[in-house]
Amino acid sequence: MGMFSKKLGIDLGTANTLVFLPGKGVVLNEPSVVAVSEQDNKILAIGVEAKNMIGKTPESIITYLPMKDGVIADYRVTEAMLRYFISKAMGRFNLFKPDVMVSVPAGVTSTERRAVIEAAIKAGAKNAYVVKEPILAAIGAGIPIYESKGHMVVDIGGGTTDVAVISLGGIVSSTSVKCAGNKIDQAIADYIKKSFNLAIGDRTAEEVKIKIGAAVQLDEELHVTIKGRDFIQGLPRSAQVSTNEIVKAIDPELKQIIKAIRDVLQETPPELASDIIDQGIIMTGGSSLLRNFPDLVYRKTGVKATLAEDALFCVVKGTGIALEHLDVYKKTVLSKK
Repeated sequence: MGMFSKKLGIDLGTANTLVFLPGKGVVLNEPSVVAVSEQDNKILAIGVEAKNMIGKTPESIITYLPMKDGVIADYRVTEAMLRYFISKAMGRFNLFKPDVMVSVPAGVTSTERRAVIEAAIKAGAKNAYVVKEPILAAIGAGIPIYESKGHMVVDIGGGTTDVAVISLGGIVSSTSVKCAGNKIDQAIADYIKKSFNLAIGDRTAEEVKIKIGAAVQLDEELHVTIKGRDFIQGLPRSAQVSTNEIVKAIDPELKQIIKAIRDVLQETPPELASDIIDQGIIMTGGSSLLRNFPDLVYRKTGVKATLAEDALFCVVKGTGIALEHLDVYKKTVLSKK
């Protein structure tokens, strides 16, 4: 029994929360959603079950996303969500309090960082550590972060895009923009509202993005049929939408992400900039999976970009690796109870 290392890595995302158990891998991947009853403020469902309620709840049930733009917006709900995810991931080892490492956006304030640590401790962690997302993304993507080489990581999640240049285990320059998967979904919903007079929900918008979305125009377009409510008649109706329409619709959002990358490149010291030209830009996070995204980054920056392996899981895999080698990564680990 002493063999079991009671350690959990948590990628506490705006859209999804992932939990990593060293030796086991990603044991949990659920939406960061909590359903609360309005009358007595009781928590009714968390994760997948709560996400299925979005847009379908009677007025007495509210679905919360306790993480806004990558930081804790609602403390009580976040704590409850963490407690649920920790106990679910620990399963029968629940009598032990695990050491927990949680990822935080690069731009996090010390107050926000403390809130994450406190929430994790209250939710049942023995020790809580927080590490900045771009560093974890880099570790999870297999980048040797301690060499004296510059590496650029672009981590595009649900709520935030973190862009960072990492060298010698630290962040040399970085920026965080509140533009990522959620804003892209929103742009798709707005476009469909304007062009087709159709109201669609967030979940449908996300499905459209995944099924046919792309970052640059495609010669061979993909098509999807969307179903929603007609604005004028108020009745359900369907319409067909194609890739290049979506490319146009999400262009302003992608421009913001590209601008963030360019901003960080522009403030990178020349020695490191030359490393980045050699190494290229590594893209991680769920929203980097948008078709041809690396291609767009290359076109707009002149630096080649590649999608990390298991892009969606880089941050959470990074938490697992950092937890197993705390001594190695202690320079990078921000805090501990």
